[in-house]
Amino acid sequence: MTGLKKAATIVGNWKMYKSIEESLDFIKEFLPLIQNAITANSPKIYLATPFTLIKPISEVVKSTPIVIGAQNMNDAEEGAFTGEIAGKMLVDSGAKFVILGHSERRTIFQETNAFINRKVKRALKDGLQPILCVGETFEDREADKTAAILEEQLTSCLESIKPEEMKTIMIAYEPVWAIGKGFAATAEAAEEAIKICRSFIEKTFGAPVAEVVSIVYGGSVKPENCKQFLEQPNIDGLLVGGASLSAETFSKIINYQEELVR
Repeated sequence: MTGLKKAATIVGNWKMYKSIEESLDFIKEFLPLIQNAITANSPKIYLATPFTLIKPISEVVKSTPIVIGAQNMNDAEEGAFTGEIAGKMLVDSGAKFVILGHSERRTIFQETNAFINRKVKRALKDGLQPILCVGETFEDREADKTAAILEEQLTSCLESIKPEEMKTIMIAYEPVWAIGKGFAATAEAAEEAIKICRSFIEKTFGAPVAEVVSIVYGGSVKPENCKQFLEQPNIDGLLVGGASLSAETFSKIINYQEELVR
């Protein structure tokens, strides 16, 4: 990386939590807590909500820095796919981005790299910013396969993506062994893995693209450890799970630049 470090992007992933009433209460409590952080160089705040919350929350946060998105989508434009949702439906509801390839989608729902690649292409076509998740398991890491796994996932999931399209895609490195386990990777380990991802992007799409692509870290992120990740030169932000469900806790991560988190 060269030049000034870009403003951080903090992505909250609510997973399968919150009713409409609970989500509106969250926003009402959350906004006053982050007022001091809303500056020209403040973190970009993304919230990936359940499908049912996208429209009501999007309407409430229109005049705020909060960007609303989805946690998944199908790779088809439309069709007879009971229980699925299309990218254009998400856009119609107010979504601006979509998380794709999350480790829970890969492990629980057996999503393949090829399927995720089709979703990335569909998201771009439908006007959604993809947040592509990659990461290795504990067994992979113990076998010293982190670099190989990351490069395999990136190669397959980004197949046929053009350099100009790549500039709009965010990468989230989330080691599977740290998701929901209560412990995170060390800042140094996360930085090393993200350097592998950025090196791949530079090699595949060119240095100018690698310079502008945001790569964030996800995996048991909390107010107590967020600064150590964000101080790393290649980590452009965070993907936050459980800690994003509480307005007070999530605001402490947003406010890290104000040194409210120590």
